[in-house]
Amino acid sequence: MEPSSTTKISGRGSLESPEVHEIPGHVIPIIAKEFDDFDVEAEKYLDGQTPENQFIGFRLKQGVYGQRQADVQMIRVKLPMGGITPDQIDAFANVVEKYVPLNKAHITTRQNIQLHHVPLRDAAALIRELSDSGLSSREGCGNTVRNVTGDPYAGVIDGEVFDLTPYAGAYVRYFVRHPTTQLMPRKIKTAFDGSPGVDRSLTGIHDIAFIARERDGVKGVEVRVGGGTSIMPRIAPTLYDFVGLDDGEYLEVAEAVFRIFDRTDFLRVNRARARIKVLVDKIGMDEFRKLVDEERKGDWVAERDFDVAGLRMDVDEESAAPAVPAEFASPNGDVSEFEAWKRWSVTPQRQAGFSAVEARVVRGDLDPTQLRDLANLARTYSGGWVRTTVHQNLVLRWVRDEHVYEVWKGLKAIGIGEPGVNGAVDVVSCPGTDSCKLGITSSMGLNRAVMAKVEEMGITDPISARLHIKMSGCPNGCSQHHIANIGFYGASIKAGEHTMPAYVAHIGGHYEGGEVVYGTRLKVRLPAKRVPDAVERWIRMYEAERESPEEAFNAFATRVTGKRFEDEVRDLAMPAEFGLQTMDQFIDWTKKVPFVVQRGEGECAV
Repeated sequence: MEPSSTTKISGRGSLESPEVHEIPGHVIPIIAKEFDDFDVEAEKYLDGQTPENQFIGFRLKQGVYGQRQADVQMIRVKLPMGGITPDQIDAFANVVEKYVPLNKAHITTRQNIQLHHVPLRDAAALIRELSDSGLSSREGCGNTVRNVTGDPYAGVIDGEVFDLTPYAGAYVRYFVRHPTTQLMPRKIKTAFDGSPGVDRSLTGIHDIAFIARERDGVKGVEVRVGGGTSIMPRIAPTLYDFVGLDDGEYLEVAEAVFRIFDRTDFLRVNRARARIKVLVDKIGMDEFRKLVDEERKGDWVAERDFDVAGLRMDVDEESAAPAVPAEFASPNGDVSEFEAWKRWSVTPQRQAGFSAVEARVVRGDLDPTQLRDLANLARTYSGGWVRTTVHQNLVLRWVRDEHVYEVWKGLKAIGIGEPGVNGAVDVVSCPGTDSCKLGITSSMGLNRAVMAKVEEMGITDPISARLHIKMSGCPNGCSQHHIANIGFYGASIKAGEHTMPAYVAHIGGHYEGGEVVYGTRLKVRLPAKRVPDAVERWIRMYEAERESPEEAFNAFATRVTGKRFEDEVRDLAMPAEFGLQTMDQFIDWTKKVPFVVQRGEGECAV
């Protein structure tokens, strides 16, 4: 990943002269002073010199987020476009061993890696140590431009208009530490995608998204603004059909959007509604476009340098790819297990002789041993830049076709070589009450239970096997449950004086083929311990009652309506009477004490 800028500064940078690296993964310039400041401010807060609210705003910009558990933090490390090098994977292994009590790194649905339960003093040391490998948590939290997501197959897949990675990199560098994007009404989530007919970046659910377009040989993007899930799900409408890239016009447009968002004071009143989608929804896209057009006439435009050439990243993974091997391993005897995995996980690249390999990472969690083994696999068999996905998995690119079998063996040894990637067994969830202040239920615990149920079902139907199942610990949608075929969000049910952990289901969501559809929310609440049984009933109901073997799950759901799904589980939705025989129903998954709703205040708008 080589920025075209000729600036080469060794060592750490300064606020006046930030460092620019010319190796993959070093996307966000590292500034030593910021780590010094974090050390100083953390100690002042711990000594009682700095009020908590003041310190929260400071640490959020460094990607350090409070947890529901006292005195520990979540560190959110940004991986723009999901890119990470083997050395950086090793760096994660090192800091996880030293500082992370849960002994795992967690891949999120925004292609970040999060580290949980880290004490504040250790948080300062952790982010400083990660910076040595070129990783940054800067603006991973707070009211900033969050991690920029992108297609993990960018640059290697058929059907792509062109690779947007260089321009996404320029966007990241342009807006990090930008004065307009430090204290907006709320966060901004961004996606870049070069394959509109597939849209692996899920552009429709983003605050702002850039989709590759080409006109008369000129590279550009369609710009969409105002998408988002949570309590007011919206699909982003188009702001402009075509905006230039190489002339920096897309950066100008984005800044104009953010400037309007930043000064819209009514959005600051209610944190839950402080998103750009609320403004677009309120005034309509035509009126919003007028505001952007007018904003772009301001004096500020002449004061900016939209120099894409000095910011872009040009990634040459092919030159780092392994040479054609003189010898290579091949399956012996029964190859059915390998072939089953290959059907799910291996995609031929548009470059002859190479494949991209996607690994299913259960719940997005990797321990230090897995991380180090993964880094070694990437060094040996890929082009050196692994990418995370929005479904909490990993893609190794530029794998020689002759090496695919060896890569599979290596992934199996690590524990991430099972088939079913992005299918029904590949259940996606946010951390829920394991760490999140906003969590209501243990979505990670439900993930384990649903995955076990799906595996126990032994699904052979090819459509059912590829269903998407997602769950969030609250309505906010960090797991993207709104767009799953079967999605859930955490809630509760009152049973007399007691409370049961529960979930609300969404049925028929969709995000493939460049189209986003939000699922229908059912009118029943399911006790958490009965959700796996509900999943089984719905899948078996679909298989038994569809009009033909080819009828898709979502088409079936539309035809029979949500009421049919509700009727199938009404008995499961009945709350239990509290007693010794039913006590388990009042205890959430993976927990040991009776359930109580303990939802804290999120820090996003502090």
